[in-house]
Amino acid sequence: MDVTRKEFLGLTAASGAALILGAQVMAAPAPVAQRKIPKSGEMLPVIGLGTARTFDVEGTPEELAPRKEVLRRLFEGGGSVVDSAPSYGEAERIVGELLSSLGARDKAFIATKITTRGDRDEGIQSMKDSATRLKTDHFELMQVHNLKNLKTHLKSIRELRDSEKTKYVGVTHFRPGAYDRLEKVLKSEPLDFVQLKYSLSTREAEDRLLPLARDKGLAVLINRPYDLGRLFRAVKGKSLPPWAAEFGAESWGQFFLKFILGHDAVTCVIPGTRKPKHMTDNLGAGRGPLPNSKQRQQMIRFLEGL
Repeated sequence: MDVTRKEFLGLTAASGAALILGAQVMAAPAPVAQRKIPKSGEMLPVIGLGTARTFDVEGTPEELAPRKEVLRRLFEGGGSVVDSAPSYGEAERIVGELLSSLGARDKAFIATKITTRGDRDEGIQSMKDSATRLKTDHFELMQVHNLKNLKTHLKSIRELRDSEKTKYVGVTHFRPGAYDRLEKVLKSEPLDFVQLKYSLSTREAEDRLLPLARDKGLAVLINRPYDLGRLFRAVKGKSLPPWAAEFGAESWGQFFLKFILGHDAVTCVIPGTRKPKHMTDNLGAGRGPLPNSKQRQQMIRFLEGL
C-alpha cells in the first residue's frame, strides 16, 4: 500500500480554519464515527489500524518514530482498534513498546490472534506470549486466525474470557476461498466478532457473510481494504470523480474506505500503515456522510469501467 498510495494522497482537509489576530487557528477534526458491538452495546470507532507488514520492523529509533506518530494520531482522531498477530513478525512487540512509551494502553482496543495450528497448550502459550510482547495483562479481542485448530483454540479463548482476560471472542480469515467454511462457523459457533477481507474490488463477502454476521449479531472487522494496493494501482493517474464529494471522499483512500463503511454490517475497517499522513487520511473516511446503496453501485461501476 505504501508504495502506490503516495501518488494519490492529497492534502488532508482541516476544518474550522479562522484568522484570529493575524494567526491562523485550526479547529481540531471531529472524532471518527462509532458503531455498536452488537453483543455488548459497546461503541467502537469505525477506523482502526492493522499492523501486518507495516509494524514488522527491528525497532530502531528511525523505525519507531513514524509508527509512534501513527498510533498517536489514531488515538487523537478518536480511533482505538489496533489489530495484530504473532505471525506478523515483530508487530506485537513494536505495538507493545509504542503503547507503553505513549502511555496509551487504556486508549487501545487490542485485537490479536492465536495463529498456531498446535494443540491446546500451544494456543495458551501463544496468548501468554502475545500478552508479554504487547505489554498487557488483558486483550479486548482474541481471535482464532484463519480458523486454525478452531474448536481447541475457541475453547481456550472462551476460558480466557471467563477469567476476564479478554472481552470478546472472534475468528478471522482473509481468503475468499475459505468463506464457505467461515459461513458454517458463523452459523454454528457463538462468537462476538468476525474479521474478513472486503473491499471495492473483492466483494465475495457481500452476498452471504456480511448479512449473516448482521443477522447473528456479530461485530465485523475488515482487513485488506485496499486489496494489497491493487485499488490504488487501478486508479493511478486518475482524479476522483466529482460525485465523490457527495459523500465527503477527499482522497482515493477515503473513497475506498467509505465504500466499505457504507455497508451497515461493517463495524470497523483496519487498514495498515506506517505513515502518519496515511493514518490522518484514513481517519477522514470515518467522518461525514457515507455513500448510500445507489452511490455504492456507482462506485462499483466506476471501478469496473477503468
